[in-house]
Amino acid sequence: MNNNPTVGAASGITDRPLRFCMITTFYPPYNFGGDGVFVHQLSNELARRGHRVDVIHCIDAYRLLSGQRPNATYDNHPNVTVHGLKSPFGLLSPVATQQTGFPFFKSARIRQILAKGFDVIHYHNISLVGGPKILEYGQGIKLYTMHEYWLVCPTHVLFRFNRAVCTRRHCFTCGLTYKRPPQWWRYSGLIQTAVQHVDAFIAPSRFSKEIHHRMGFNAPIVHMPLFVPANDQRSPQFEQPESGECQRPYFLFVGRLEKLKGLQTLIPVFHRYRKAQLWVAGTGNYESTLRRMAEHSDNVRFLGHVSGQQLQSLYRRSLALIVPSICYDAAPLVAIEAFRECTPAVVRNLGGMPEIIQESGGGFIYDTEEKLVGAMDKLLQDPLCRRQLGLNGYNAYREKWTADAHLKSYFALIDEIATARGDLSRKTEPSLAV
Repeated sequence: MNNNPTVGAASGITDRPLRFCMITTFYPPYNFGGDGVFVHQLSNELARRGHRVDVIHCIDAYRLLSGQRPNATYDNHPNVTVHGLKSPFGLLSPVATQQTGFPFFKSARIRQILAKGFDVIHYHNISLVGGPKILEYGQGIKLYTMHEYWLVCPTHVLFRFNRAVCTRRHCFTCGLTYKRPPQWWRYSGLIQTAVQHVDAFIAPSRFSKEIHHRMGFNAPIVHMPLFVPANDQRSPQFEQPESGECQRPYFLFVGRLEKLKGLQTLIPVFHRYRKAQLWVAGTGNYESTLRRMAEHSDNVRFLGHVSGQQLQSLYRRSLALIVPSICYDAAPLVAIEAFRECTPAVVRNLGGMPEIIQESGGGFIYDTEEKLVGAMDKLLQDPLCRRQLGLNGYNAYREKWTADAHLKSYFALIDEIATARGDLSRKTEPSLAV
């Protein structure tokens, strides 16, 4: 592991340990999807390299949406300080933020934390922790990663009426479909003013950058791929299913069990496709419906929540990961996780998913059931093809989607902003020490 703070630095500001503040609605274990997981990974990677990181997140928002306590545990590096915000007003606090676009009941506490002083304030999903107004808080270089589409979509996901991808705005009626009250601040100009306080918006895929511009977001956007941490394997591992209950080959689905993730499109396929199983890792609000759909498909197995270590093994022993999302997934981390384990991915031709395959050669893209089944047959019947695709994905992961690759671009962006501000008195050569 690299402990040099200047890894990937382009110039002076990153020649020293920095103070970062991550602001996000969800942070593990108070977390649902990939955005919180990524913030945890980024925070801890920075901490391991000698930087200090504070994380601000909203426990009330998690409780509002989950109705229960988290059932997982996550560790943080000693250099990471986590501020889980709870208001005396409880669940009313995130509701007030959603409605007003202000941190409201948590404003004083957030300002108090930010008054400690930070070199970089990095916003992620801020919808319920602060709304757009929070972009004005604090001093320092300000970054915003577009994990979803909240800046241009009240529901975050550009999934119109919870049925199909959004190609034309119907925000008011669509929000009612999701049982969310109208966000009147979106018509006030608040967000247009607030985004001017951000130095750079980061899109994890070229598609995400393009769709934001297409939906009317005019601020400059930088494309910067995300990353997943390395595992403890020193070299690619190609594993085959063991005997016993794992003896039948399987394809793998990993993700939240929500309608927009598209698992309901796979279950009928596997009802007819008897050559392999479909294993499903994850939980979610749509789970009961999906389980009913699969009642008569004995080759569909629901695994529930699985740990990170268990998931690594599931990836390695699967024929491939299938990503059937019917929404605009910006850049699904699960595909990169599969590549890290030398496992191919088969993805729907939608959103940012095809980019990952095109840039890696690590799998197949499908837009019809016929193409999906053809890809599955190829992976099942041709082990050499599966091995080569898995190796392609692994090599691309090593080049594009590691922490070092991400942080090289990350620190270069920070230095570029600092230089443009005139905050630096000197320039230095980048350090590439490992």
